[in-house]
Amino acid sequence: MLEKLQRALGLRTNPAIFFSSALLALVFVVGSILFTEEVDAAFGDAAEAVKTNLGWLYILGVTAFLIFLLWIAFSRFGHVRLGGKDDRPEFSNVTWFGMLFAAGIGTILMFWGVAEPINHFANPPLSGVNEQVSELTEADLNSRQFAEQLREIPVGNGAAEPLSEGAANEAIGFSLYHFAFHTWAIFTLPALAFAYFAYRRGLPFRVSSIFHPILGDRINGPIGKTVDVIAVIGTLFGVAVSIGLGTLQINSGLNGLFGIEVSGTVQIAIIAVVTTIATISVVLGLDKGIKWLSNVNIWMAVALLIFIIVAGSTIFLLRGVIESTGTYLSMLVPLSFWNDALPAGDWGWQGTWTVFYWAWTITWAPFVGIFVARISKGRTVREFVLGVLGAPVAFSVVWFSVFGMSSLNIEFNDPGSLVGPVVQEGDTAAALFAFLDHFPATEVLMAFAVLIVVIFFVTSSDSASLVVDMLTSGNTMHPPTRQRVFWAVLEGVIAATLIAATGQQALQALQQVITVLGLPFFLIGFLTIYCLMKAMKRDIPEEELLPPRTRAMLEKRTAAVGASGVTADGRVDAEPSAEPGSPRTGTTLRSPDPVAPPDPDESDPQDPRPESLN
Repeated sequence: MLEKLQRALGLRTNPAIFFSSALLALVFVVGSILFTEEVDAAFGDAAEAVKTNLGWLYILGVTAFLIFLLWIAFSRFGHVRLGGKDDRPEFSNVTWFGMLFAAGIGTILMFWGVAEPINHFANPPLSGVNEQVSELTEADLNSRQFAEQLREIPVGNGAAEPLSEGAANEAIGFSLYHFAFHTWAIFTLPALAFAYFAYRRGLPFRVSSIFHPILGDRINGPIGKTVDVIAVIGTLFGVAVSIGLGTLQINSGLNGLFGIEVSGTVQIAIIAVVTTIATISVVLGLDKGIKWLSNVNIWMAVALLIFIIVAGSTIFLLRGVIESTGTYLSMLVPLSFWNDALPAGDWGWQGTWTVFYWAWTITWAPFVGIFVARISKGRTVREFVLGVLGAPVAFSVVWFSVFGMSSLNIEFNDPGSLVGPVVQEGDTAAALFAFLDHFPATEVLMAFAVLIVVIFFVTSSDSASLVVDMLTSGNTMHPPTRQRVFWAVLEGVIAATLIAATGQQALQALQQVITVLGLPFFLIGFLTIYCLMKAMKRDIPEEELLPPRTRAMLEKRTAAVGASGVTADGRVDAEPSAEPGSPRTGTTLRSPDPVAPPDPDESDPQDPRPESLN
């Protein structure tokens, strides 16, 4: 039946995954509209249980992902190429970086670049003053009085006082902890697995492909399809939360520029316009759509960054970038294992911030991972890991150093100007524009910032539609455009419907859902490490694990021996014309533990690669 429907619609996809995902997304949207309070309560309780009982596992697990990635990059497996021996990268490093940045956390950096440091500046995470700050937000105070009262909150044990220099360092350290190495480790791990199994084993870009070393051909059965459906749902709703945040920020910017009201109607109109642009980008394709927009977007973001440096306190910011880098690195190891354990009691500040961030990021992992894998064919494991971890993280460090330090400096000099709207009023969407109000040419600057957010919005939607289509299309690398258009439109419809029906409540309910959905994806991360190492140890010949220079020298020596007919030990080769590297060549490197041919009576799901990929 589903096959007939697929043919009638002119689709080329896996009907079970495609139609199941679309139906479940529709059911959730309708259920959220009709039973908002019930859905919110159910997932709220589940999310609270996850944060309270398993928050420590999230903290430890993401740190473990980062350690594994650094190890594999510098191990002998770092020489393995993601593709054939002669494959080389399809995109230049600059273009590749732009696409990584735009598809990853570009929108989030725009949203949180000012809001997060200011939040932590007013409420230092390590000081344990979360409840006192919350109580102050309910008091009848103006913004300056609010800032003054924050400074008077008693803090013990030598912890940083709100709005102090210690709180400023803590704010930058935590912001980078949330958006630098750990976030990109969550993206990089599945991305590496997707790239390996797609380009080395010829498997489809689906989450289920990661499990091939343990499931074999059963990845094409009910278990594999269930995994893929969950991945599609997680991606759709993870993107929907980002779209919701981006929409609120765009609406806030338009309000500051033109006085356009902040309302659900305006936000739906914004989603409709941006989704239309994203659909056009989808139709244009990867090279003319995402690639072009990503290049434009990254240079616009860099231009905004440079303007803030030049127009602001330039020397202070240049010093701040260096100091912030040191602050982050000095806090990196302690924060990687910090679990908000003292004083003993209920889960505190970290459950609302870090654990939620990791759960939310993990729901994005299939989306960003598959997209990064799709644009990274031909790179070595070392180049891939260090590039995906290094370039976006370096940009994030500079971004938060400049915007974060600038916002903290503004608050130092004008108490309440930023903590008032961001912390006291809780209007995080307006944080960037409240910040830009302290710079010259404010209206032009705000318009430019809105345009950057819109393009980030478009590239995220376009990239997500590409990835979701891969998740539902099996082996089809270039499916009909109508399929990607369908997913791009559905992403917009999900966000618009939720905003229209229940406004902020729907987004809050969605965040709770994502916290719960993040758990299975988080557990999949550990299986990903196991499956990836199992596959690499089986698939990769010993020669390919050597450093490139050593391998090239040995290949050259092997070729010379083959041409002369004399082996390395002085024997005459009876067949000097043998192919270099063949079993007849005297200097051929061999694995110390050669793998015996598989028993035909045993199931061997480990090597489904077509000959062209071996």
